[in-house]
Amino acid sequence: MEQPDVQQLFFQHIKNNLPRHLSLVDEVAELLNISTDSAYRRIRGEKMMSFDEIRTLCKQFNISLDQFFFLTSQSLIFTGKNADSSDFSLEMHLRSILAELVYINSFERKEMIVSNKDVTIFHYFNYNELAAFKFFFWMKTLLQVPLFGRKLFDVDEMTQSLQNLGHQIIEEYNKINSQEIWNVENIHTIIYQIEYYKETKMFASPQDIINLYECVEKMVNHIEKQAELGYKFDVNGKYPPEKASYKMFVNEFVLGDNSFFAVLNDTKIVHINHSVLNFITTKDTRFVEYTYQHLQNIIRKSTLISDVGEKDRKRFFDRMREKIQLRKKAAANYNPK
Repeated sequence: MEQPDVQQLFFQHIKNNLPRHLSLVDEVAELLNISTDSAYRRIRGEKMMSFDEIRTLCKQFNISLDQFFFLTSQSLIFTGKNADSSDFSLEMHLRSILAELVYINSFERKEMIVSNKDVTIFHYFNYNELAAFKFFFWMKTLLQVPLFGRKLFDVDEMTQSLQNLGHQIIEEYNKINSQEIWNVENIHTIIYQIEYYKETKMFASPQDIINLYECVEKMVNHIEKQAELGYKFDVNGKYPPEKASYKMFVNEFVLGDNSFFAVLNDTKIVHINHSVLNFITTKDTRFVEYTYQHLQNIIRKSTLISDVGEKDRKRFFDRMREKIQLRKKAAANYNPK
């Protein structure tokens, strides 16, 4: 780097993305294998970094140098890993989700904006039956794991370890102030998945289907209650010491894409969902600002149904419950043979 001010900007960016309990100078000293005094000199711009040092820090903190050199490149830097049936582990996948939520909660100011295509994945973790069904769908249909070839859905295959991770995930999610943009179509994804397995005879009995729909209905009721009160809590009524706000917007014209936008102190991050199960992440300033403005525009054109808007809120959730109840009644006629 040729100019100290650019180098200082580089380190300020790293500092903004560090959890509050970590020290910038200690992290730099450890990563570069130098003394804290040498780290301070680099952070203050008194000593220029080598290309190897820059590469080490960029790799560790997922940084693109374009924004610091003011390059006009049209490229955007994303990070992520695609799920692969050959080495996919449900437990590791859940641990990665949990780690990201813990990271978000390490910041003093944190907020999440979710653009929904499906019901936000975190809500499923309140109910072991729904979480088990989602896992079954991922393994059987998305990843086509051979072991799940003609396997029937069985909620008892939800291990205690997976249940515990799901409960930890919802506990961390409930600590984050959130805004969610909904459409009545969001409930269709889980309905279509259940109906698909019903038609392909992947349930052992009608009661398995009815139980799932009853859980979907409980989930919808729980989300409605959170929207009514304007803050998050679990199905047992437990909420964090500092209540996290829950703002719910309904947009009848725009269907989201299950992407997440997070504000962490002065930093913004976008997690983009793709191929149903996977996410790619970026902190690219241009992209996150563009995404933020897009979401704000959608929110301005949406109806707030949390805290206020009782009539609109009841109408919205009644429409979802009606869809669920129709499918639940039809499940009684299911013949697994």
